[in-house]
Amino acid sequence: MGKLFGTDGIRGIANKELTAELAFRTGLYGAYVLTKTISHRPRILIGKDTRKSGDMLEAALTAGLCAMGAKVIPLGILPTPAVAYLTRKYKADAGVVISASHNPCEYNGIKFFNSEGYKLKDEIENEIESYILGEKTINELPTHGKVGYVSANHDGVEDYVEFAVSTVDCRLDGMNIVIDCANGASYQTAFKALNKLGANVEAIHNTPDGVNINYKCGSTHMESLQAYVTLIGADVGIAFDGDADRMLAVDEKGNIIDGDIIMAVCGNYLKAQGQLPKDTVVATVMSNLGLFIAGEKLGINIPQTKVGDRYVLEEMLEQGYTLGGEQSGHVIFLEHNTTGDGLVTALQFLSVLKKTGKTASEAASIIQIYPQVLCNASVKPENKNTYMENTDIAAAIKNLEQEFNGEGRVLIRPSGTEPLVRVMIEGKNKSIIAAKAQELADLIEKLLG
Repeated sequence: MGKLFGTDGIRGIANKELTAELAFRTGLYGAYVLTKTISHRPRILIGKDTRKSGDMLEAALTAGLCAMGAKVIPLGILPTPAVAYLTRKYKADAGVVISASHNPCEYNGIKFFNSEGYKLKDEIENEIESYILGEKTINELPTHGKVGYVSANHDGVEDYVEFAVSTVDCRLDGMNIVIDCANGASYQTAFKALNKLGANVEAIHNTPDGVNINYKCGSTHMESLQAYVTLIGADVGIAFDGDADRMLAVDEKGNIIDGDIIMAVCGNYLKAQGQLPKDTVVATVMSNLGLFIAGEKLGINIPQTKVGDRYVLEEMLEQGYTLGGEQSGHVIFLEHNTTGDGLVTALQFLSVLKKTGKTASEAASIIQIYPQVLCNASVKPENKNTYMENTDIAAAIKNLEQEFNGEGRVLIRPSGTEPLVRVMIEGKNKSIIAAKAQELADLIEKLLG
């Protein structure tokens, strides 16, 4: 990981860490690296979520792109996956999204898609970063008629909605659905798509004001959606995050349906239709043990990757799989889009309910979610990645796994940003696994802290 680019682009507090100057340089050198091998004037799309800082960063980013000679096409407020799709549809050379996803409004971020709608590989981000940081330089900038310009596009919302609707082959007439738009980028697109498919839709948290994005709403704060679904007797609730690349659901009883359950439901349906390549769904090591146990019963293979949708996508592309994702609701239907797409995921899940005639709770019962407990152990920074080299810790983990005998799981991983080792244990009895997790965290802290 570089100094600027994290697991999902550049991110920080807007106007403090992510400044207009940094946005300008990111646009300038991002355009250079991504388009230096093409002979025509680069065409680059920009989309953003509803944060107030988006305007400032878009202006600076646009200036940088134009300074490198690009034709910039602003799409306005649109979900991240919409930009990925429209980059392909409009045959653009790159797409840029200004968003900090599920983070609070003071944060913002910049992430790129290449001409095929995929997030950039590490080596490309590292090259862009080397120019931003002054480790590499370019000889000269274009002048005269070669300076870039802005050309507005007003069809992005409708084009994306039309695409999303086309990914399902049934209507949703008669379904009563509540959507929580997190006061974010889905506030127009989700309602339009579901309405087109005939659903009875009620929207909450769909009045963005620039600062209320993700505030006590959306896929990271499900309480109000759970309450509203049960209050009005809706069939299902759908919650998006700020940039709508992920979604979670709520069944008619108010229970949360997470990404693991959504993948199990959709994967099982696609397998029955002969449409699940190699009968495989890709998950991460953080997916619930219940998903893997359900996979064994259903005859679905579930390889595990490192945490992060980019690793899920890499596995899917390398092996020819079409469905994968994370417990957080970041699900990739590769047959339809090149990145996690909250609206597409919602429509796939809703179409399974419609075609099977099952309630959301009946469909979700395909998988038993095991309780998970997470404890953090504070360690010296130099010990963060060496915990398995300690024989006492390794023995304790092995003993726990033998004790669980396939009905529990121990997952230890270092924090990416803090001097912590995270201890996650799953099992049937929450009080037992909570005690075991704390014991193991205490042992790690004692030996490595």
